[in-house]
Amino acid sequence: MLIAFHKPYGVLSQFTTDGSPHKTLSSFGFPPRVYPIGRLDADSEGLLLLSDEPAWNDRLLNPRRGHGREYWVQVEGTPTKDSFAKLQAGLFIQGEKTKPCQAWRLEPQPLLEARIPPIRVRKSIPDTWIGMILTEGKNRQVRRMTAQIGHPTLRLIRVRIGNFEVFHIPLGQWQNLTPQDMLLVDGVV
Repeated sequence: MLIAFHKPYGVLSQFTTDGSPHKTLSSFGFPPRVYPIGRLDADSEGLLLLSDEPAWNDRLLNPRRGHGREYWVQVEGTPTKDSFAKLQAGLFIQGEKTKPCQAWRLEPQPLLEARIPPIRVRKSIPDTWIGMILTEGKNRQVRRMTAQIGHPTLRLIRVRIGNFEVFHIPLGQWQNLTPQDMLLVDGVV
């Protein structure tokens, strides 16, 4: 079984509490014995997969497989071509260099529902939506990468894993994936 969940802001990618006020996955009525494949931090939104089949972990998370995960990232300021080149080449984060990734300015800039709670807005500093595709998932990697190039992350949404996109699943809802959806997740279709 493979489940796609459109995780809202403020939800932990685990079933047990960590002592914080954040909701856990146990609040969403998932079937028994499923667990998240990878994670999204509580302050991130978007596509989270869950399964009761351990083989999905290696298929989707092992960096050697180069399985792409696309993020839309609202950053403070306006990154330059040089900023994107640095992201794409990989950066040193916590003593390790990230794998090369794809990074670009989203055009047109997406018009998304406001997050609850809303992001901070500074009248004197613009914000920009960028896209990034990573094939690895170090702890808070996207946030650390954008901060390192001088454009802190304001909002982070994982929109795609493989070729499966989250947009048709309402926020806070989940669905069992069909065999065709699983091929999309695997990047086959």
